[in-house]
Amino acid sequence: MLLYPTYFSPIIHFTALANSRSATFEVEDNYQKQTYRTRCYIYGANGKQLLNIPILQANSKQRTKDVLLDNSTSWRQQHIKAMASAYKSSPFYEFYEDELIDLLLKKRKYLLDLNLDCQQFIFDNLPLEIVMDRSIEFHKEYPTQVDFRFLADAKSNRSFKLSEYTQVFSDKHGFIANLSVLDLLFMEGPNAINYLENQGVEWI
Repeated sequence: MLLYPTYFSPIIHFTALANSRSATFEVEDNYQKQTYRTRCYIYGANGKQLLNIPILQANSKQRTKDVLLDNSTSWRQQHIKAMASAYKSSPFYEFYEDELIDLLLKKRKYLLDLNLDCQQFIFDNLPLEIVMDRSIEFHKEYPTQVDFRFLADAKSNRSFKLSEYTQVFSDKHGFIANLSVLDLLFMEGPNAINYLENQGVEWI
């Protein structure tokens, strides 16, 4: 299967990965706006909350792997504060907090490096054992791979039926599906991998 590495990807991204033996990250593509490369959604006190990564000016003629993070802002600290506010009362946040903060505070030059590190953080903590590699050239179609790159589209109207689990603020706003996988990890901890493996998602 083929996916884009994105920023603390939506749950559906890792549902696909959890049900595969091997996968390839597409790293040779051109940059696209309105994707989960630069954003994720968590469950805040007021409901669905966007966390956005600032980047230096990029366009569709630029390779995603060349897109630069905008390190002139305090977005890292803002994301850390937002995650703590949203999940400090969740069952498992404290187990991952230190590693998460270290990951976010690490200074990187490129967006792709951040997203790959975020993927590895989730892989390690689910844990998820899968053979991963990276693309070496871009193709619009890969006849030998199941193409899941569409999962990176943050503006897609496509919805997936995912099982409910308890969320910190679900008593106020109800269940919100397909948030960042961090939401699932902080709420379910070691059981998160079982949740992902047992989603009967219809992909077509």
